[in-house]
Amino acid sequence: MSFTEKARNKVEQMAGAAKERVGDMTDNERMRGEGASEKSEARAKQAGQNMKDAGRNAKDSFTK
Repeated sequence: MSFTEKARNKVEQMAGAAKERVGDMTDNERMRGEGASEKSEARAKQAGQNMKDAGRNAKDSFTK
């Protein structure tokens, strides 16, 4: 996974967390839900990219 992909996922995760906190402070359920959704979406993307990297690393270990 490239640095830009990692950074993009982290920014999306932090934006979701911020939106969730604002929803908590303003007692806005919709914003809280959107923030939680965005945060979990970014985590899922990151997990998928980590799996892709692990697959590449496993493949490389067999070819060397």
